Amino acid sequence: MTASFQLYSARNFTPWDDVFATISSLGYTGVEGYGALYVDTAKVRAAMDATGLSMPTAHVGIFDTEDNFEDVVATAKALGITSIFGPHIVEEDRPTDKAGWKAFAARLQAISNALAAHGISYGWHNHDFEFVACDDGSIPMETLLEAAPGLMWEADIAWIVRGGGDPIAWIEKYGDRITAVHVKDIAPVGENADEDGWADVGEGTMDWAGILAAVRSKTPAKHFVMEHDNPSDINRFATRSINNYKNL
Repeated sequence: MTASFQLYSARNFTPWDDVFATISSLGYTGVEGYGALYVDTAKVRAAMDATGLSMPTAHVGIFDTEDNFEDVVATAKALGITSIFGPHIVEEDRPTDKAGWKAFAARLQAISNALAAHGISYGWHNHDFEFVACDDGSIPMETLLEAAPGLMWEADIAWIVRGGGDPIAWIEKYGDRITAVHVKDIAPVGENADEDGWADVGEGTMDWAGILAAVRSKTPAKHFVMEHDNPSDINRFATRSINNYKNL
């Protein structure tokens, strides 16, 4: 299993060479990429090699994957990425009913099929909106998983909670689709407003001991990715999170 770090968390604390060195020194074995890291793959590859880190998983936008497929595959091969996850869809592009989400799922399934031919798995990374019912009563995340049977899932557990979902229930129902997990925490109500209400892993309100037990018993997940969407201190977040995760 990979104790990984989502590099988006460190976007405000570059240079990347320093970030990679810090992450490695704290005991992380992997990093998860996002768009800004793909501009100079040779430099990122060198930083990974110098620090002993791997990049088994990565976020790539759905439009990038559809429109620049060969470039995405080349980037994955250069960085050793074996699993790509679609990370988000902006509100103006989101479907609003079950039919729309089924059509979106078909697009994701087509990407999954195409990447599979190159030995790369594909899945979806959720936020909160996938757990909010459409006007027709359908739940987008359920529609995605049911309509795209080959789609994997990187479950962002804290966003499930923020979307009003029960993470344990989702893990029990769709655990066989979860191949990676975002491990992050939610601050108590009214706290950490400067960090958008997020907390370091193990320092917030999430029952990570119980959640990780469910993940390990109900899913084939191999990648546990620490993330904080807006930390004010990257060293504090990275250090507390890996230490608390190891204690769990």
